[in-house]
Amino acid sequence: MPTPRDPWWDNAKMGLIVLVVLGHTWALLPSDALAGHLYDFVYLWHMPAFVFLSGYLSRGFSYRPDRLWGLVTTLLVPYVLFEGALAWFRLHVGGERLEYLWTDPHFPMWYLLALVGWRLVLPLLRPLGAGAAVVLALGICLGSGFLDGEWTRWMDLPRILGFLPFFVLGAMMTPQRMEWLRGRTPAILGVAAFALIGVLAVNLEHWASTGYLYYRPFTLMDDPTPTALLTRLMVVGVGLAGTFAWLAVVPRVSGWFTRMGAATMIVYLFHGFAVKGLDYAGFSDWADAHPALSLVVGTALGLGIALGLASPPVRRVLTHVADPFGTAQRRVREAVVLTAVVHDQEHGGAPTPEQADEVVHACR
Repeated sequence: MPTPRDPWWDNAKMGLIVLVVLGHTWALLPSDALAGHLYDFVYLWHMPAFVFLSGYLSRGFSYRPDRLWGLVTTLLVPYVLFEGALAWFRLHVGGERLEYLWTDPHFPMWYLLALVGWRLVLPLLRPLGAGAAVVLALGICLGSGFLDGEWTRWMDLPRILGFLPFFVLGAMMTPQRMEWLRGRTPAILGVAAFALIGVLAVNLEHWASTGYLYYRPFTLMDDPTPTALLTRLMVVGVGLAGTFAWLAVVPRVSGWFTRMGAATMIVYLFHGFAVKGLDYAGFSDWADAHPALSLVVGTALGLGIALGLASPPVRRVLTHVADPFGTAQRRVREAVVLTAVVHDQEHGGAPTPEQADEVVHACR
């Protein structure tokens, strides 16, 4: 029998992917209105939380052949397919000009390559121990701010290295350490942390800038080196506070939202087409003329895109495109199991309960 899914993690994942879509939708709205503050609030912590969660769920990664092959089938193949498809959409529907296809990830495909890179370095960092690995990752994060030149476009390297501490910290956490976040006291602290992050987001221009939230090279920040280093450290600290605050307040109960948590990759891969489509349809221009109303409409559209893509009917169709290797493997497994059952029946034996369970799970 498969291990039951923990609703805490599915709720956390689904909530974060909804925020990813909302963040990209709010980016189409006027940045000097309330939408700009909401955007900064979300971007201060939601990607760090997403990376941390990816690290925690990757903590068992090793250089086993099946794990390495999994990187190819679940991340590199979708990257090649969707980077190309989104580029075609942006070129022929949006009339954009793109360069460096596949070597310079385009919105929002950088995360797939980042996951590949983070998982590949994880077995090298694990022998150092949790403390040393996190400190080293933080050093790499700070050092990546000094990267400069056109070559840094390659695989979006500064951003991948910038978010590395969150992935390593997540990978070094254990279920026992995470258990503390399920209590009432952490939830109260989480609400307080979010209130503080809200204040920091409203005043972001006084202590940082939106560019710091993307972990861009320091040369693009136009700040003295000591200021840039200190600001990045502060942004990392706020991201960590928001990460743990999110895990502390996210619901632990199961429901319809929880069941959508298995579709986060589908939402991530496909939502870019919808968001770009809104932009090409003139939503940004309309939003500039209706700042208050556009926030309501944009939020509703973002929620609709995320929840619609994660809904079971849509997910069942899109999963064949998002995970072609997984679909092929499931079809082969179904055929093998059903063939074995039919063979047993033809020779006079009824399927055992275990065989019946195999058929049910193989066909899901």
